[in-house]
Amino acid sequence: MPANSVDMRRFAVVGVAVFIGVLVFAPSGLAASARVAALQVALKAHGFDPGPVDGVRGQLTANAVVRFQRANGIPATGLVGRETRRALGRRGRPLLGQRELAIGAVGWDVAVLEFRLRGFGLGAQAVDGLFTRRTAVALRRYQSRRGLAADGIAGPRTYRALTGRRSTPAATRWHVVSAGESFFSIAARYHVSPWRLARHNRLSLMTVIVPSQRLALPRGARTTASPAAGPPASRDAVRAAIDYWSRVYGVDPTLARALGWMESGFQQDVVSSVGALGVMQLLPETWEFVDTVLLGVRTPRTYQGNVRAGVRYLRWQLDEFDGDVRLALAGWYQGARAVRERGLYGETKEFVRIVLALYGTV
Repeated sequence: MPANSVDMRRFAVVGVAVFIGVLVFAPSGLAASARVAALQVALKAHGFDPGPVDGVRGQLTANAVVRFQRANGIPATGLVGRETRRALGRRGRPLLGQRELAIGAVGWDVAVLEFRLRGFGLGAQAVDGLFTRRTAVALRRYQSRRGLAADGIAGPRTYRALTGRRSTPAATRWHVVSAGESFFSIAARYHVSPWRLARHNRLSLMTVIVPSQRLALPRGARTTASPAAGPPASRDAVRAAIDYWSRVYGVDPTLARALGWMESGFQQDVVSSVGALGVMQLLPETWEFVDTVLLGVRTPRTYQGNVRAGVRYLRWQLDEFDGDVRLALAGWYQGARAVRERGLYGETKEFVRIVLALYGTV
């Protein structure tokens, strides 16, 4: 499940454009949006007054977008698409989750992160798209409360926590293994990722499970499919889609199939507890990155769109590491920058090892 993870998402009139455009002109009852706040920060940095950086659409913000577009020779639609984001420069990119963030970082993603940290000691006036020591202090406080390593650096684990939703802990649900069952067949029954099913039980995906063994089911396990990732598809259809998009993007289809099988067992209707979607288990931020940065179009939220985005993101990871498959898989799971700067985490090594073990078997 990529965190930075990773070829991230798509939009229509250029994805972000529609999403943010809708928020900018939506009814005033809408909750504050970190993306609108990032837009307000970027406009303010360019001298266009959007009103207070509150994440709520308002006429001042809408007018500021139009004025900015006219000043930069962009069609004044009020929608924030690729051209507008490009004109915003450092404050208009990248999207949250595309890179690791630490003191000194500047950008749209920093503003989004800061806005989400307001309840952790970061005042509204400090939401400015500049990652300072104050940002790091608030981030460490957030990480500590979420049980993360409080290092003041926003990486894949922090992004997963930000994407997840807090909820009241539920009682553990169990599955008793029957003869002939595997992690993959059990995962398919409960619409969860086989990798996360094994990890939830502190087991390797390659561990042999036996009849009468009890497995704890991860949060989100259900016997009916979730519509959030799109309608289900047959394994043959998923395999064909992976092979097709692998040819398009010059990726070894055997590698892409092993990764897709590892992530979801070729299930499109899997949604993880932190919001990773579909066959390739893309985080929403990753899918957004793929759509806006790597593809420039919004891919459909179907198994075809998911596979296309996932394979394109794998191609990007391979390019980042000069074709080194092991490091590309590590970047997929852990984030490319974290791999370069920190090496492979223990769980990343396990992830890579199992994907390579699946190579040629699916």
